[in-house]
Amino acid sequence: MIFVETSIFTKLRNKYLNEEEYRELQDYLLEHPDAGVILRNSGGIRKLRWAARGKGKSGGIRILYYWALRPEHIYLLTLYSKGEQENIDAATLKRMVKLLESIR
Repeated sequence: MIFVETSIFTKLRNKYLNEEEYRELQDYLLEHPDAGVILRNSGGIRKLRWAARGKGKSGGIRILYYWALRPEHIYLLTLYSKGEQENIDAATLKRMVKLLESIR
């Protein structure tokens, strides 16, 4: 399995995850690539609830990713804290769907 990060994900990753937490996330996704809930009208983008830095899953971060079966890639699209944002807005989701269409 290959992990591919968008520039947005890379920029935000260090804000929410240290290296150990990031490795734990990758290990989890390797074992459970279908763990996240598929967002409606997203073309298969998944949202994963993840505990981060002293917070449980419910107050932690949300990771948006796409699991491509062939070739086996996980595209890490973005992440955000639930405390900062409850859900991804429609305009951002639409941009991510367009991005996925360009890489499929």
